[in-house]
Amino acid sequence: MANSGTDAYDAAAGNLPPLVGRALAVARAHGFPYSCRPEQGRLLHALAGGARGVIGETGTGCGVGLAWLASGAGPGVRLVSVERARVATEVFAGRPEVEVLTGDWTRIGERGPYDLLVLDGGGQGKSEHDPAADVGRLLAPGGTVVLDDFTPATRWPPTHEGRVDRARLHWLEHPALRTVELRLAPDLAALVGTRRVSAGAGA
Repeated sequence: MANSGTDAYDAAAGNLPPLVGRALAVARAHGFPYSCRPEQGRLLHALAGGARGVIGETGTGCGVGLAWLASGAGPGVRLVSVERARVATEVFAGRPEVEVLTGDWTRIGERGPYDLLVLDGGGQGKSEHDPAADVGRLLAPGGTVVLDDFTPATRWPPTHEGRVDRARLHWLEHPALRTVELRLAPDLAALVGTRRVSAGAGA
C-alpha cells in the first residue's frame, strides 16, 4: 500500500481493468487512501499472468492490488489475500477464485505454497524479524515474491532514515532468492525475488 495511492488514480481512471475500477470506487467511498499505486498495479498485473497455481497477498485494504492481480491471472489460478477488515469482500463477490481471509497477515501461511506472493509494508514491513515471512515455506520452487512501497535506492549499501537498510538487504541478499530492485517511478520501487531451485532437492 502507498500513502495517497488512491489519489494517484485520478489521471488513469479510463485505462483500468474493470475490477480495479470497482475496488478503487470502494476505496474512495470508504475514504481509504493507501491503495497500491498504478505503477505497482501494472507490475502485479504482469507478474500474475505468469502464475499457474496460487497467488497470495497480504494487506488487501480495499482490494485494489488484489484486483490488479485477479485481472492479470489466467484461468484456474487461485488468489488468497489477508486483511483485518472485511470491506474488500464486496469487491470480489462472484469471483470464486478469490479468497479474502480476515485477520493478521501471518494467516497467509494457511494457504499456498504460492507461485506469486505480494508482501505489503515496504522494506520495513517484512524482514528478518518476521519469521512468518519464510519464503522457503511460503513460495513454491521458482515462485516469486514482491515487496512494495520502497523509496528507490541511490547508493550501496542502501540506507533508510540515515542508516544501512538492513530490512532491504535481507531481501536483496536472501540466500533462497534471486532478487532485484525495480524502480517504478522516481519515488517508488519494488523488490522482486525468485526462489532458487536446488538441484536434486526441488527446493
